Order: sequence, then structure tokens, then C-alpha cells
Amino acid sequence: MNPQDYPTEDVPLQGVNYGGLPIQPAVVQQTAVNINTDVPVIIEYPQDHIIWSICCFAYSNPCCLGLAALIYSIKARDRKVVGDVDGARRYGSTARCLNIISTIIVATVFLALIIGITVLATTIFSPRQYYGFQY
Repeated sequence: MNPQDYPTEDVPLQGVNYGGLPIQPAVVQQTAVNINTDVPVIIEYPQDHIIWSICCFAYSNPCCLGLAALIYSIKARDRKVVGDVDGARRYGSTARCLNIISTIIVATVFLALIIGITVLATTIFSPRQYYGFQY
């Protein structure tokens, strides 16, 4: 909208009734808003989860999910650098899902390993072996 296209003189309204007052002409004022395009717009970029992907790749890599998450994180970072926010969001979301799946698998295996070692240790070192009890 270019302010030069519209005249700046007051235009009276005719026949408008405001709240029961007698009909009288009103004055309309024009407001112009100047938008400065020199100021950059701050865009919140999506996360690429690259640190989490590096940890999943280095410490826990079940079924190569950590490697796949790391690849998608790098792709998300590349898309973010190029300026493709939607592509970065898609790759970042995929990397996050792969990291979550990898973390759940590793946590489950680690918990099962701890439970198995505990059960095995209590079975081996139970007091009934020392006293010769038989059930």
C-alpha cells in the first residue's frame, strides 16, 4: 500500500449514527505504517540434535541407529545453513526419533543386563550352597 496513492485530506462520513447522537458528519483519519525492510527478521531455526546423535553413535549404536541419527543430524545442519527451514525441521525430527529409539533400546538392554547379572550373582553366592541345603 503506497501512501502516495491516497489523499491525506479528511473525508466526512455522511448519515452515520453513533450511539443515538444526532446524525452529523464525522472525520476519518488515515494512518500510515512504514515497514523498514533493512532490519533482519529473526527466525527460530529447528534443532538438529547433533550432540545427542554423536553420543548415540559413540556410546550406543544398536542396529546402526546411532549412525543413521548422526547422518540425519548432519543433513539437518546443512539444510539449516542453506536456509531451508522445512528441510532442516524434517531431518531434525527424523534424527530425534532415531535417537529416541536408540536410547530406549540401549536402556532396555542395559537394564536387562543388570537384572541378569544380579540374578546370576544371587544364585551363585546364595547361602544354601555353603551349608549344603537341598530343596
